[in-house]
Amino acid sequence: MKSKYLIYTTILGVLIFGASCTKLNEEFRGELEEGSGGIVDPAALLTSTYSSFNTPYQQEQRWVLQEISTDAAMAPTRGGDWDDNGMHRSIHLHTWNADNGYMNNTFVSLGTLVFNATNVLRFNPSPQQEAEARFIRAMALFDFIDLFGVAPIREGASLEDYKIAPKVMQPAEAIDFIIQELTAAMPSLPQGDTKSAYVASKNAARALLMKVYLNKGAFINRQSPEFDVADMNRVVTLAKEITASGKYSISPAGKYFDNFAPDNDVKSTENIFTLFNQNGVRGGNVDRTWNTIAHYNMTPGGWNGWCTLSDYYDKFGATDERRGIYYDYPADTTSNRKKGYHRQNVGFFAGQQYDWKTNQPLMARNPSNAPLVFTREVSIRTSGATLETAGIRPMKYAFDYASNGQRNNDWVVYRYSDVLLMQAEAILRGATGTPAEVLLLVNGIRAKRGAVSLGSVNLDALLDERARELYWEGWRRQDLIRFGKFLQAWQEKAADPDPKTLVYPIPSQQIPVNPNLKQNPGY
Repeated sequence: MKSKYLIYTTILGVLIFGASCTKLNEEFRGELEEGSGGIVDPAALLTSTYSSFNTPYQQEQRWVLQEISTDAAMAPTRGGDWDDNGMHRSIHLHTWNADNGYMNNTFVSLGTLVFNATNVLRFNPSPQQEAEARFIRAMALFDFIDLFGVAPIREGASLEDYKIAPKVMQPAEAIDFIIQELTAAMPSLPQGDTKSAYVASKNAARALLMKVYLNKGAFINRQSPEFDVADMNRVVTLAKEITASGKYSISPAGKYFDNFAPDNDVKSTENIFTLFNQNGVRGGNVDRTWNTIAHYNMTPGGWNGWCTLSDYYDKFGATDERRGIYYDYPADTTSNRKKGYHRQNVGFFAGQQYDWKTNQPLMARNPSNAPLVFTREVSIRTSGATLETAGIRPMKYAFDYASNGQRNNDWVVYRYSDVLLMQAEAILRGATGTPAEVLLLVNGIRAKRGAVSLGSVNLDALLDERARELYWEGWRRQDLIRFGKFLQAWQEKAADPDPKTLVYPIPSQQIPVNPNLKQNPGY
């Protein structure tokens, strides 16, 4: 039965998402487990479904589309490195087309997540298992609508007969479906807390519902979003329910990076939903948070690639710990901690970098006599003397030196500070509340981050605060679209001449395998 089931699900995956037989077959063969007697175990299927999050979310596919496309991140071509036929450059420049590999890979990964979650529902799960699967599916469908403007899903007969093309929901229908799914799942989800944030919970569902209601107008009309007052009041109500649960608080001063530490499942006071990573158990891919930004000569050496832009970096005040600090944590086994060098090890790396073994200034690799000084100046095609050093490098997830191989940092999806900032935004967009309440919400976060209090908060100020608080967490594109700023010019990117870029194209590989998919306008 196992062999037959593997072949069946692989064929379904190919026909829905245009992936190769080999890739999906290996994925299912590695992750699918059965109980005794050839009966499929829904618990094993659910674990496999949770694991399906890792590739698109953990500074990879979905993350690239949400961050590299904005003023927060760039993947410059460094001589012959990071060229990839212009795939990275086109995302930052908004010159992509339907053949971009990141878009197809993201579409496939999200589709696999939807299918895996739906598949759990077919094998008599417990009420909680069913609720968790419905939450995961709703989350993936939300990202489908956000990124591609459509949400493909197999239900009913199409789950049994792969010749039936998957249904494709448009934004309004998909939003209603997601709200219904989350509402139905809520009673059977566990209460949850920061120490079990990797399990879907009532508060995780509330946070996702907040995202749905807040972005509903932007998903339906991206050029001219309208924010219904009733929807904004729902955002506020959900935020207050999360607060009233008493499970979360803003991290104390100096502890912002607890939320991203190797032991963040123990330390964090903010994490509502995370992706599980434990060395030797399951998870993976969180290494990219270090590898993509670190120079070859850092400890450990990385791939010397991605960076942020100086205008984004300048949004942070000098005392704001989110900009970068020395963070003392047990998994730092280097001399930086043991010998008390205390060089900055999280946040935005700018200027001269130091060897955490010797405390001496690091040098570049080529030429080896050039100091390793990360510069504010960077171009999307970098060459010459600053080939290795151009660009400020952000790193939120403290490196897990105590683990050989996979790191144990759970990947953060929803945090309590995001909840409070969404609550503040909903009030500014018409929900019941006052300017004083907005100011209290925002300054309450800033005070814990060591940032100077603001005298007032409007929508522009709130967008900047979201940029500071949530940098490189995978929300910047969504925020810029909702605030009407995604088409504007910024460093290394001209103003968009065509609003088609407010939604990504349906990947060209996907349209032939699903006749219900129609290409987005302009592509």
